[in-house]
Amino acid sequence: MKTQRRIIVQDGILQSYFLATYSARKLGMKTTGNAGGNHNLILRPGELDFNGLLKKWTWPAGHRTARAGCKSHHRRLFARRGGFWVENGEIQYPVEEITIASNLKDMYTHIAAVGNDVLVQGSRQCGSILVENMMVAGQ
Repeated sequence: MKTQRRIIVQDGILQSYFLATYSARKLGMKTTGNAGGNHNLILRPGELDFNGLLKKWTWPAGHRTARAGCKSHHRRLFARRGGFWVENGEIQYPVEEITIASNLKDMYTHIAAVGNDVLVQGSRQCGSILVENMMVAGQ
């Protein structure tokens, strides 16, 4: 498949996925030629820094990590991690053993904001992402 420029999200609407042949077949969709993953992926930063994103945060528990486990052909994300308790837009204290679960489609459609605190990792560039409507559980 030929390399091409693609828009994944535009004006807050998901336009395309990253699907290798196997994932596409499992989902009943067409491949996008991404068997090797994504390359030169740039998520356009928003206007808010991380602290600005916290001020928009409307639920009490939070998670801050660069990694979470997920199988795209299963359409689910499950992450058991530590994070922070957030109230009134400010980190209050760390929490451990929280579980975050969501449907990937729901996650992508509930991105509320992207921060301007861009982290460059190889050919990928992305700021913090604020996702609403995630299920968070733990003690």
